[in-house]
Amino acid sequence: MNFLRGVMGGPSAGPQPSGAETIQKLCDRVASSTLLDDRRDAVRALKSLSKKYRLEVGIQAMEHLIHVLQTDRSDSEIIGYALDTLYNVISNDLEEEEQEENLPKQVDDLGSQFTEIFIKQQENVTLLLTLVEEFDFHVRWPGVKLLTSLLKQQGPQVQQIILVSPMGVSRLMDLLADSREVIRNDGVLLLQQLTKSNAAIQKIVAFENAFERLLDIITEEGNSDGGIVVEDCLLLLQNLLKNNNSNQNFFKEGSYIQRMKPWFEVGDDNCGWSAQKVTNLHLMLQLVRVLVSPTNPPGATSSCQKAMFHCGLLQQLCTILMATGVPADILTETINTVSEVIRGCQMNQDYFASVNAPSNPPRPAIVVLLMSMVNERQPFVLRCAVLYCFQCFLYKNQKGQGEIVSTLLPSTIDGNSVSAGQLLCGGLFSTDSLSNWCAAVALAHALQENATLKEQLLRVQLATSIGNPPVSLLQQCTNILSQGSKVQTRVGLLMLLCTWLSNCSIAVTHFLHNPANIPFLTGQIAENLGEEEQLVQGLCALLLGISIYYNDNSLENYRKEKLKQLIEKRIGRENFIEKLGFISKHELYSRAAQKPQPSFSSPDHMMFDHEFTKLVKELEGVISKAIYKSSEEDKKEEEVKKTLEQHDNIVTHYKKVIREQDQELEELKQRVNTLTSQNEQLQTTVTQQVSQIQQHKDQYNLLKVQLGKDTQHHNSHSDTFQMNGIQMEEVSKLKEELEEWKNKHELLQGQLREKDCVIEKLKSSQLEMGTTEQSSQTSRSGGLEHNNELQKELEMLRSQIQLQSAEISKLQIENQKLQVMNTTADPLLGDSGAAAANNSELEGRLEQEIKQLKSEVKALSEEKESLKQHLDSSSSTVAILQDEKSKLQQEVAESKKEQDDLLVLLADQDQKLSALKIKLKDLGVPVEDEDDIESGDQGDEDEDGDEEEQD
Repeated sequence: MNFLRGVMGGPSAGPQPSGAETIQKLCDRVASSTLLDDRRDAVRALKSLSKKYRLEVGIQAMEHLIHVLQTDRSDSEIIGYALDTLYNVISNDLEEEEQEENLPKQVDDLGSQFTEIFIKQQENVTLLLTLVEEFDFHVRWPGVKLLTSLLKQQGPQVQQIILVSPMGVSRLMDLLADSREVIRNDGVLLLQQLTKSNAAIQKIVAFENAFERLLDIITEEGNSDGGIVVEDCLLLLQNLLKNNNSNQNFFKEGSYIQRMKPWFEVGDDNCGWSAQKVTNLHLMLQLVRVLVSPTNPPGATSSCQKAMFHCGLLQQLCTILMATGVPADILTETINTVSEVIRGCQMNQDYFASVNAPSNPPRPAIVVLLMSMVNERQPFVLRCAVLYCFQCFLYKNQKGQGEIVSTLLPSTIDGNSVSAGQLLCGGLFSTDSLSNWCAAVALAHALQENATLKEQLLRVQLATSIGNPPVSLLQQCTNILSQGSKVQTRVGLLMLLCTWLSNCSIAVTHFLHNPANIPFLTGQIAENLGEEEQLVQGLCALLLGISIYYNDNSLENYRKEKLKQLIEKRIGRENFIEKLGFISKHELYSRAAQKPQPSFSSPDHMMFDHEFTKLVKELEGVISKAIYKSSEEDKKEEEVKKTLEQHDNIVTHYKKVIREQDQELEELKQRVNTLTSQNEQLQTTVTQQVSQIQQHKDQYNLLKVQLGKDTQHHNSHSDTFQMNGIQMEEVSKLKEELEEWKNKHELLQGQLREKDCVIEKLKSSQLEMGTTEQSSQTSRSGGLEHNNELQKELEMLRSQIQLQSAEISKLQIENQKLQVMNTTADPLLGDSGAAAANNSELEGRLEQEIKQLKSEVKALSEEKESLKQHLDSSSSTVAILQDEKSKLQQEVAESKKEQDDLLVLLADQDQKLSALKIKLKDLGVPVEDEDDIESGDQGDEDEDGDEEEQD
């Protein structure tokens, strides 16, 4: 301790030692002292000096501090001091008073160099992971901070060491479950650094239940109203999900999207948002965008979009979109988020079209957003976001495109309310060049890949001024183009015209019908203008090329050949191609081609649209080829196109016929399945009735046994008994019922003979048709199986009837016994009254037994009727199946005939195609001939085979 007092600045008569000397003495003390207390005090002194003398402590003490971590793990206090000292040496988080202008670069270099020294031995990082597992606060917390600092300085190297360390990532995941908020929060920061740009670690962290834990922390902290901890958790979630398809799918499958909905529950009072809440909500919106980004695989994006609709997340975002008092940057990010949630998803696009703003009267949300887009007083980023939202609403949405264009047509214009079409036209012809560009691009998206709407838009008429006749929208666009407006306006109008005229010959004809358009385009292309006008020249060349490529030669003065001659005389083909190439070489073109969202640093850079760059890439090559083609080549190409179209129409027709036949076959299969199910139900019913009959038979046998015992008992006591008039009537009734049963039995046997004949005929017909095609064998085998099942069912019914006939014969025998008893009882009718009482008892018992027999006979007759009904229904089923079978056989024959016709037609068409391809080859047009390639491959194989045989 005396040594420490001298080192730490106690009173001394001599000169004070320098910082380096003090640090050296402390390091010697750590290395040589045998007492733990002395080493602990020395490490504590190094910690206090490590911030001021960072370089000296790092150089001299790092090795001794690592040795302390290895050897003194039993003492948490010295371990904590050592970790804190290493953190101060490696970390670049200096106090404000220590930061100077010339220090930052040197500070960064120091931290990186010390980190490299520390991780040079991988065992040091492994040791640090082990210390982080300790529960002691004084060990775990500085260990977490030190590891975080290492990842900041040398992230990829430390990540790789942790990745190969056994259970390295899993041990760090336990920090999120720590009950001490300081460690838990710093654990989130550690995982942020750990998961940066490392997909393997991101997957491990995700499958260690990170999503569940982070969402729980966000909920506990109050969602968007939470503090900096919520922000840190959201940043970690972004690291785990961004550009990681596996984690995105795991997030969706784990139903975590549903847990995001409460984040966006914003109250009615939206005034006074804190800066932290704005930051949190901004990150939450970005997290939603990560899941539905256009750069993700289409299938994953689509499934996330549907999940967001079903859980109500999209509805919640639209509520924020239409709410009042929302900060501008949150509103802008919400618009961008809604855009990507609905992009390319028809269900979400339909819902967004139905959203209304809370105004009086209510207006569609699309109209309200477009009003902001064409309003020059709105912020630039907000207007870009609205344009992106409109583009996403129309992306692959022909229904939405039709609704927008319909608001421009004369028959649907409503003078009492502002429509989307009116707003677009107003923006297209306003004095604000940015509004002109946005409206032109928005209208171009309404026509994207939709030839029908391009033709309908030609009907739109505009009233330019009072007293003048209306002009078409196409004409008005070309008029403004020729007036020499701003470059941004002209670029927007040219992009709209190029999109409108591409792949629409009728629109090209309307454009060429105006005699001023072609001279204007050729004049613009031929002039030698400055760099700002080169972009306009390139777009004019593209528009003129589209007018040639999609020209149907309906106007004599503007046929393809004449337009090409005009280019040759006034511009020159090489000059035209050079001007056309100005578009794709422009820097702003390359930026716009990168991603769908329009993001520009300033309004002046707003020149190209992402979808338009795709159109330029598609048309630039074909227009260059079309300029150099001769008229004869054009004619031959048109003939080939017409022939190919006819072939496609024929193939389409037969595909339609085959599709209809498939539908009919499916319907017939369904009917067969229905009949099969009905037959199964009937079989179950028959089975139930058979069991009931068996039960009745058992009851009848029991009654018969009891009756036999009673008769024996009465014969032993009295040799005579009396049969009164009522008993004789009962016997006669039983005789009549037996006769009726015999008649019914004979009828049922006749019906069975008829059914046997039908089944024999079916069998013979099936045997005769056994040599037909393979395609009909399955249906007939099904019919045979069906007939066999019905035959088995009839056999069962026949056996049941035979059993019932046996019962009837038994009843006849009983009746004969009763008659014999009656005849033997007649001479004894005048006996004494002593046996009168016994006779009366016998009468009562016989009456009861006769009633029971009558009820059983009645029940048997009812069951017989039900069996007869089931037999009738089975016979009708056999007839129906026979009719269905004949129909199926006829349809199979017809389909076979149609398929033969189709094969003949396809063979003819293939011959025509091969002839046309030969003609094209003769003309010098490259044609991909798959048949030649395949035949060539087969020829090579044959040659190889011959060589092998020779060997």
